[in-house]
Amino acid sequence: MATKAFQRTYTQLQAITKATVTLNAKDVSNDELATVNGKLAQVVKTKGDSVTLQVFSGTEGVPTNAEVSFHGAPPTLRVSDQLAGRFFNAYGQPIDGGPEIEGEEREVGGPSVNPYKRRQPSELIPTGIAGIDLNNTLVSGQKIPFFADPDQPYNKVMADVALRADVDKIILGGMGLTNDDYLFFRHEFEAAGALGKIVSFVNTTEEPPVERLLIPDMALCAAEYFAVDKNEKVLVLLTDMTLYADALSIVSNRMDQIPSKDSMPGSLYSDLAKIYEKAVQLPDGGSITIIAVTTLNDGDITHAIPDNTGYITEGQLFLRADPDTGKVIVDPFRSLSRLKQLVQGKKTREDHSQIMNAGVRLYADAQNAKTKLENGFDLSDYDLRCLDYAKEYATRILSIDVNITIDQMLDTAWEIFAKHFSPAETGIKQALVDKYWKADAK
Repeated sequence: MATKAFQRTYTQLQAITKATVTLNAKDVSNDELATVNGKLAQVVKTKGDSVTLQVFSGTEGVPTNAEVSFHGAPPTLRVSDQLAGRFFNAYGQPIDGGPEIEGEEREVGGPSVNPYKRRQPSELIPTGIAGIDLNNTLVSGQKIPFFADPDQPYNKVMADVALRADVDKIILGGMGLTNDDYLFFRHEFEAAGALGKIVSFVNTTEEPPVERLLIPDMALCAAEYFAVDKNEKVLVLLTDMTLYADALSIVSNRMDQIPSKDSMPGSLYSDLAKIYEKAVQLPDGGSITIIAVTTLNDGDITHAIPDNTGYITEGQLFLRADPDTGKVIVDPFRSLSRLKQLVQGKKTREDHSQIMNAGVRLYADAQNAKTKLENGFDLSDYDLRCLDYAKEYATRILSIDVNITIDQMLDTAWEIFAKHFSPAETGIKQALVDKYWKADAK
């Protein structure tokens, strides 16, 4: 959107809250940027000539006669191949000491890709994490969240996924990161020599929370450049969407809007959908896949943020601590990739889906045996073998620190099955047993 050649400056505010200002102004568009008393702001509401702006750094010190200048355009990002390997703030400005980006200036937060140009996702995205690749296989163009308690190492998992995923570009959108988390991501990417394919947009806890609202739009604008213009496979990692939603709530509450469930704004569903629906598989091979962390409050999956997220996305990956092994695992019961069947057995080995089903079923039998044990019932030989199997399965398959190929995951599962069960107890088709059973595993 071209910047207007002449833009009026206003000096009379009608109302001021902790995060917003309201004034009368003409020819102003939604999402347009402005400067209020030297502070960057954005139009969030227009009604006739009445315009409300959210001031990113807060309205403290803003007088009623503050100067308000409208920029004539929404937030933009300069896009080019120079984005790769760089770290930016919520406004798309470099924070790594490097030069400004040269390239085409593009509006952020624009519409999603035309549905006519979308294709059914069909490309495998391996992550090296067996709890994902084996049981909840990811597909290019998919949108899927990580649900995790705040004390889970979800940022480490995100960094691992970034470094292991077989994609052309990784776009990291960090919202409310601690300085330690920011430095962790930066160090991990530099140490792995992977900076050349990673673009990072970061808002830290020291910066205004409202700035977090710009991070997903900046990240997805960069993603669309590489996916649509360059036909590249792009993986977008967003952390933490709960802090993003909290920032939405701050602005909504300070605009005196009536809150919806769990103090969230009534627009939460559409605000989240606007981000997640950017995931796409394009006909020429480019794609945008979105993995986003949603931290849970005391494990409450019914809270408005994960609840709305679950309606929009295509499954979820659920992290939890396993008390029997001390490992953090991808929970096989609460995790689900709704698109995994599009690649399992098609882009992976023929035994994939059978191995996945058998592994989870036997793990469920182990949980039943554990319940019997806790309630004082006698355990059968099968129960005892299930319990031993569960510990090995959690350690060698479900744990987030497992980093192997999908074929290695399948071979490992066959080995574990043969160590604890007979072929008949696994329920796997005889033809696959004849071909893959590890007879010498015991």
